[in-house]
Amino acid sequence: MGKPKVVLGVSGGIAAYKACELLRRLTESGHDVRVVPTASALHFVGAATWSALSGNPVSTEVWDDVHEVPHVRIGQHADLVVVAPATADTLAKAAHGLADDLLTNTLLTARCPVVFAPAMHTEMWEHPATQENVATLRRRGAVVVEPAVGRLTGVDTGKGRLPEPAEIFEVCRRVLARGVTEPDLAGRHVVVSAGGTREPLDPVRFLGNRSSGKQGYALARTAAARGARVTLIAANTGLPDPAGVDVVQVGTAVQLREAVLKAAPDADAVVMAAAVADFRPAAYAAGKIKKKDGQDPDPIVLVRNPDILAEISADRPRSGQVIVGFAAETDDVLANGRKKLERKGCDLLVVNEVGERKTFGSEENEAVVLGADGSETPVPYGPKEALAETVWDLVALRLN
Repeated sequence: MGKPKVVLGVSGGIAAYKACELLRRLTESGHDVRVVPTASALHFVGAATWSALSGNPVSTEVWDDVHEVPHVRIGQHADLVVVAPATADTLAKAAHGLADDLLTNTLLTARCPVVFAPAMHTEMWEHPATQENVATLRRRGAVVVEPAVGRLTGVDTGKGRLPEPAEIFEVCRRVLARGVTEPDLAGRHVVVSAGGTREPLDPVRFLGNRSSGKQGYALARTAAARGARVTLIAANTGLPDPAGVDVVQVGTAVQLREAVLKAAPDADAVVMAAAVADFRPAAYAAGKIKKKDGQDPDPIVLVRNPDILAEISADRPRSGQVIVGFAAETDDVLANGRKKLERKGCDLLVVNEVGERKTFGSEENEAVVLGADGSETPVPYGPKEALAETVWDLVALRLN
């Protein structure tokens, strides 16, 4: 079996230089990459660069090497087409089936998964024409990742920045691994929480947990690769934003609850993967609590935090919404998990054993997904993205 064939389309935007890093990651991970830039893209990065980095010829016109019929063959033979950056012009042409250069011809002939990574100024991204074109492409099965928020050309800042190449690569890798042309979460909005909440005791101390947020981020990345619009509510992770995901940063359990309740009414599914503190200090000390010689510290009085999972499970804002919880247990894992599933009222509960050297901070996980319908789906020890795929398989089954 040969190398997976990837077509990297590059539109004419300043972010074209970032596609060189995406190309490097694709080639170094064993993919055969053919770069198809637009004529405008060559104003930013020359053909010689693309050819040298990919090891394949580069052309922009259907008239080059006509005897090989490149405008048909390139798309027909591809396992994946990714356009990064995808400008407003390229999105418009793709949505309307225009074919005036090699890239747009390739998009018309491709029968493999297609990923667009848009990059443009905020006003261009928010324009109704662009939003309608994006909706059209998603409806047809393309994965259009949401642009990042950050510094744009010049002094402008806003939504429209090309996601980091490493994160676009992760989307491509996941799409290729699934090998399907119709993303099963296309048109869906999902909310994922990740990380661990921190409950402040004084200006320098807090009560927290060991959750790294990696499982929640794997869930967010996987959902984006399966075509969903993803809102990721991240609590104290320090991880890079996944490509195509709207990230909301929070710190405490109360802040996380507010963010979840704000995002949930528009969501088809909510996955509560964050480790939410059960308790918080009843009082917050405005100044650092001092150590007093010869005296024991005053007891810390705790109060309960809101039970977000139970709250959103009991009061669902829309019919058919799927709620997924996580249960981190240290003993009697399945027995405690079943009790928690019944108590919380969610549709699915991912139960795993945790500890100082288990799950938290690791790249791997092992779990059993319990269903309110009595189902039980074991997920063997492996990468956290494998567990994420299983969770979304079960969610998609219930949504459809």
